[in-house]
Amino acid sequence: MKFTLSWLKDHLKTKATVEEISTKLSAIGLEVESVEDPAEKLGAFRVARIVEAKKHPNADKLQVVMVEVEPGQPLLEVVCGAPNARVGLVSVFAPLGTYIPGSGITLEKKPVRGVVSNGMMCSAAELELSDESAGILELAPEAAEQVGQRYIDVVGLNDPVFEVKLTPNRPDCTGVRGIARDLAAAGLGTLKPEKAISGVEGSFESPVAVTLDFAEGSESACPVFAARYVKGVSNGPSPEWLQQRLRAVGLRPINALVDVTNYISQDRGRPLHVYDADKLKGGVRARLGKPGEKFLGLDGKEHSVDETMCVIADDNGPLGFGGIIGGEESGSTDATVNVLIESAYFDPLRTAATGRKTGLVTDARYRFERGVDPESVLPGLDLATQMVMKLVGGKPSKAVVAGVVPDTKRAILFDVSRVEKLSGLVLPEAEIRTILETLGCELVGDGETIEVIPPSWRPDIHGSADLVEEVVRIAGIERVPSTPLPRTSGVSRPVLTETQKRARRARRLLAARGLVEAVTWSFLPRAQAETFSAGNGALVELANPISVDLAVMRPSLLPGLISAVGRNRNRGFADVGLFELGQAYRGDKPEDQYLAASGVRAGSAGRSGGGRHWDGKAQNVDVFDAKADAVAVLAALGLDTAKVQVTRDAPGWYHPGRSGTLRLGPKTVLAHFGEVHPATLDALDVSAPVVAFEVFLDALPPEKRKSRAKAQFAQSDLLPVRRDFAFVLNADVSAGDIVRAALGADKALIAGVSVFDVFEGGALAAEGKKSVAIEVTLQPTTETLTDKDIEAVSEKVIAGVKKATGGEIRG
Repeated sequence: MKFTLSWLKDHLKTKATVEEISTKLSAIGLEVESVEDPAEKLGAFRVARIVEAKKHPNADKLQVVMVEVEPGQPLLEVVCGAPNARVGLVSVFAPLGTYIPGSGITLEKKPVRGVVSNGMMCSAAELELSDESAGILELAPEAAEQVGQRYIDVVGLNDPVFEVKLTPNRPDCTGVRGIARDLAAAGLGTLKPEKAISGVEGSFESPVAVTLDFAEGSESACPVFAARYVKGVSNGPSPEWLQQRLRAVGLRPINALVDVTNYISQDRGRPLHVYDADKLKGGVRARLGKPGEKFLGLDGKEHSVDETMCVIADDNGPLGFGGIIGGEESGSTDATVNVLIESAYFDPLRTAATGRKTGLVTDARYRFERGVDPESVLPGLDLATQMVMKLVGGKPSKAVVAGVVPDTKRAILFDVSRVEKLSGLVLPEAEIRTILETLGCELVGDGETIEVIPPSWRPDIHGSADLVEEVVRIAGIERVPSTPLPRTSGVSRPVLTETQKRARRARRLLAARGLVEAVTWSFLPRAQAETFSAGNGALVELANPISVDLAVMRPSLLPGLISAVGRNRNRGFADVGLFELGQAYRGDKPEDQYLAASGVRAGSAGRSGGGRHWDGKAQNVDVFDAKADAVAVLAALGLDTAKVQVTRDAPGWYHPGRSGTLRLGPKTVLAHFGEVHPATLDALDVSAPVVAFEVFLDALPPEKRKSRAKAQFAQSDLLPVRRDFAFVLNADVSAGDIVRAALGADKALIAGVSVFDVFEGGALAAEGKKSVAIEVTLQPTTETLTDKDIEAVSEKVIAGVKKATGGEIRG
């Protein structure tokens, strides 16, 4: 939102400086993005008159002119190349040392083809006033009386321009008057009363009828539509003061009729539109669009209409989008004689939706989608009629109104003491009442509890908390006392939760194992989400997705990571290792959200490094790389991996014969790992091999508190003893069960157990058996083991494995 200082003073009686206004605006929540003061850029330029002009002695296209810069002072010799430079011309002069914004140079005293120029006569382009650079500026002959004065003072350009960044909930400040109202409430001046409007209601009926044509249930698209017909106008350029104001805020003057609507839009936050009434066929109606309809907009582009969009139409079809843009065919021109002025209220939500669909960003949309004051429909129409009659003449008809202005009146019970309760700011009741009344609220009652009726231009005030916010905002945030939070003890509590600490450790561990952290979308295409949701809960679909391809919340982190592998491969990186730690969703309930640490490896990006090597030993990743990553994460998070069971029931997106699940008991699933199923990779358009793992941090049991005292370091000086055992057992028995049974046989002497051989087939295959060989390491601590000691431990191992798995020692 842009406005000039003089424009603001049309509504605010104040003596505040530019700095004070800028500071106060930011303090009350209207953030000032910039203040552009033309005096800083153009203050050095003066009005000057050419007294003499003669041809340059050494150049055919240059002249040497004698310029009167100060009355009664000697004339200055200036070299000028403008074709329109002549005796008597009043123009703009730049003295030596002046920075020329249009050309980016600073004037210096140096000869031009042998003649020293003591300054420069300037064009509009050199002052960045327009693109015109064919000649120097030509001022009116009357300006000769103002020779020597600053150019910006003579032509009225000495008006600072403020640019304010508005939050979406402040539609009232999309007009200069709304900003002036806030400043008046903040004590920076007095809001001037609105001038009464009279003489705009004509004596004849409008020849153009206005109607609302909506099906039941869609009336809110345009609840009220008002218009007035003005005949016999003489359209043309608007006055210079109006053009200057529009240019100052970045708008291009078009003609008087259009400039009036743009001015009122900026001045009051009330968008309007004017139609050339002679170009209309039949009446004008507000209705919903019809599929296949099109119109040529004022932006010169053709726009398509659908049944969700509110349009203004005549008998020929749409004239424009309601609240967004008008049509070229019915627009006003210099030849317009009869005009229809439109003032309506359009539904903010439908306006915003239409704007998003069409991609149109206009000043009208900016205001209507935030919520224009519905009670400004008729006052805005009267103001526009008054300005049109004043600038281009014409005779107005009676106003035509279709529909009813929406009733936005609402009463809020407000306890004055809530200001202190919610903000800590202690204010007198009289000051609170004054602030609310100055903002336009109507107060009913006395005492601590009053009834507050917000004005129609403040759709963002709904409850007492909003009123407290308004009071504190205007009174000043700096007045709110700073109160330290109470400290219950002298020892500060941990900043991070246990889950956050585990997440941090998991990140560090995975990065240390050579994986690169990635951050992928939390949303997926529906097809991908379905691939990774089988048996993993219901899909969570978004009601308003940012894209059709991002319409479902991810049920797993793997789709994003695997897709990232494909994108890396497409760019020439064959060996990829990525991980991500984040949330995924098994349903739409709070408990369905879970935290996971997932990773993928592709190509030869194994734990020991990947890529091509001179010894030719680099191999593609396999299921054991993924298992190693998952187990390493569990170990880093304080879990005893010896107690973890490995089962073969990994989800369907893993290869059924090359994957597994890590469990803690029959119900608690800690992780999945394995090679990704080829069909899953095909669905994501990624080539094999890719291995992956998923560790569910929420499923991990709480870590046991460890004593800060470190255990005594015990290192035996006796050599370990290793013994091999081969067991024949059922083919469905897992090797982990054998290892755990062997470790528990004698915890004092057995230091480690590892599987070194598995045999299936031969005679064992017929019986559904397999042979698993393990190596058991015995570590004596006090004395060397005898054969008898070793034999006793061996019997314990055999008995323990048999009891746990049913396995027999192989003969």
